[in-house]
Amino acid sequence: MNFVLKSANPVTLIIYFLCLALNALAQTEIPLYSSQIPSSVHAPDQETNKDDIIRNVSKPTLAVYLPEPEKANGTSVIVCPGGGYGVLVMDYEGYRIAKELNKSGIAAFILKYRLPDARIMKDQSIGPLQDAQQAIKTVRERAGEWKINPDKIGIMGFSAGGHLASTAGTHYDSTFIENPRKTSLRPDFMILVYPVISLSDKIGHKGSGTNLLGKTPSAENIKYFSNELQVSKKTPPTFLTHAGDDTVVPVSNSIKFYEALNTHGVPADMHIYSKGEHGYLKTPAFQEWFGRCLQWMQSNRWLPDSK
Repeated sequence: MNFVLKSANPVTLIIYFLCLALNALAQTEIPLYSSQIPSSVHAPDQETNKDDIIRNVSKPTLAVYLPEPEKANGTSVIVCPGGGYGVLVMDYEGYRIAKELNKSGIAAFILKYRLPDARIMKDQSIGPLQDAQQAIKTVRERAGEWKINPDKIGIMGFSAGGHLASTAGTHYDSTFIENPRKTSLRPDFMILVYPVISLSDKIGHKGSGTNLLGKTPSAENIKYFSNELQVSKKTPPTFLTHAGDDTVVPVSNSIKFYEALNTHGVPADMHIYSKGEHGYLKTPAFQEWFGRCLQWMQSNRWLPDSK
């Protein structure tokens, strides 16, 4: 490397360092809020990260993954990892997804959202939603800087991250953050992978519901955050995928959401696999379900047709 740099002409050196700068920009983690974190309570930072499983998030961030300029198509996706609102599975449901999106020319933004905890927030039920809304606002307002289309911003979530993504897509008219420019907080599309949708006793994921709403939630809160009950004709188009043998988050979560979307005339695709359990750890193959997701994006013109 030293020999190359010493023998290179000035133009080569400029190109070399520009490439370094672009690579650095492609994987940059930024604080989600430039000033005070909304609804936060001053408390010691107890965040831990073991094998990319993160706990006790009190300082949310956005990791920026930009595709190579020659591949970029202007579409972007905010990625919400899952973990039952108790942890964040950052590698399997975050970093890996961002890199795969980049391969298709899609800008990816991994949201490390606050995990609900009365120790660090005044209202733990809205903390994650505030972070999702702030992420959408940030990406839309900085679209020019990141060379993305502000009208092609999607949100993608896995498991409890799917609950957060679907909450952002059904509650965007209720603003829980400062938004002086009145920037739209509505994602243009949603991608929900084995998502928690409902917090009802019948089909909801008890762990996610307890972590988000507490042990004795009100009936009003359960209804408000059961997103199959919050769909309207303005809910963004949605791609859903789930496994019929999922014993952690029943497939009825996706089915109920799809039925609500269909009732309100919202375009939606749903792919249910007979096997896959929760997490798609062995089956279906990644390229199977992810390939269907990309095809759906192409059919809706968020991605150009493959050549």
